[in-house]
Amino acid sequence: MISLAKTVHDLLQERGETVATAESLTGGRLASLLTEAPGASDTYIGGVVTYATEAKVGVLGVDEGIVDEHGVVSAECAKAMARGVRELMGSTYAVSTTGVAGPDEQEGKPPGTVFVGVAGPDGVAAKELDLDGERKEIQDETCQEGLSALLDTIRQEETGLG
Repeated sequence: MISLAKTVHDLLQERGETVATAESLTGGRLASLLTEAPGASDTYIGGVVTYATEAKVGVLGVDEGIVDEHGVVSAECAKAMARGVRELMGSTYAVSTTGVAGPDEQEGKPPGTVFVGVAGPDGVAAKELDLDGERKEIQDETCQEGLSALLDTIRQEETGLG
């Protein structure tokens, strides 16, 4: 995953752009991966771990209406988290993670139900994941998918296809 993070940083550095993270179920793992890559200080602004719903609302500005209507394990929450951290940090791009790592259900959703959000200059999108495995495997796969979604978004915006 380090090579994927390095690819993200290299592309952002070429363009003079930045990224920030908002994490829930990954608990800071995504930020850790991004900061392990050489050159990270040129492109990674920072991130927040908003594990509790109150932190998502209070720190990232996730609307309570989204939480009430869709829950925190939702595409809508992932998008709101990405928008919120992008605004908070003043970054070009932002990526968010929210979902259920297990072992128990949350909001009636089973472990492995995950959403990754990506916000950029051209808008915000979310991707739903249905992952298998133990808690750590779900968290690791979520980070991989988050980096991949971020890279795809940056490349689409670079070519004008997004």
